[in-house]
Amino acid sequence: MTDPDFGHTALAFLRLQSWLSPSFPNGAYSYSHGLEWAVEAGYVFDRKSLIEWLEADLCYGYGRNEAIFFSEAYRCVADDAEDRLRQLAELAAASRGTSEFLLESAQQSSACLATHRNVWPDRILDVFSNPNCPPVPAVLLGARAARERIAVDIALPAFLHSYVANLVSAGVRLVPLGQTDGQFAIAALERAILSRSEIAGRETVSDLGSAGVMVELASIAHELQYTRLFRS
Repeated sequence: MTDPDFGHTALAFLRLQSWLSPSFPNGAYSYSHGLEWAVEAGYVFDRKSLIEWLEADLCYGYGRNEAIFFSEAYRCVADDAEDRLRQLAELAAASRGTSEFLLESAQQSSACLATHRNVWPDRILDVFSNPNCPPVPAVLLGARAARERIAVDIALPAFLHSYVANLVSAGVRLVPLGQTDGQFAIAALERAILSRSEIAGRETVSDLGSAGVMVELASIAHELQYTRLFRS
């Protein structure tokens, strides 16, 4: 006889895989998060430099803050403090440092929210009803993962893995690198993903901050880049 708890856990995990899949219709594949300019400027030119760029962003820059936002959103739901979610979403939206990062986040989160409402409706989505302040994906997915009772020590690393894998895919096309090099890069970032996830589990919005200056500068420069494959 199948354990009903196992059935729920398996279903929740399948949903998480769907939300983080490259096939999820949020347009993530069309954004490089400033990586396109970093390649053109010569800062990223092979597998090693790609890994170093993404690890720095993950541990000290944008990725660091996304992990905190995900973890905080998860706690809001898990601790029955859902009234704090709207304020958290506003803070996360305001934390976008450039116009392209704002576009990247707003368009992906709007598409993500619309798909969730159509395919996986849940009452928590009503919190994000302000069209002028769409939630960043980290807040939305953190809240939904908590609603599905997916353990945060599984959901957060999976979210960060998806974040990194999307940018590795962009790097494979831009440098260019082979598909196997792309997998080597993702594998090389596994420990950084787990470390960042574990640390974020102990952090709050008071710990938000970034030393990812080059990523921000890359995003600013990308807006004026002459030839572009990506939207950011």
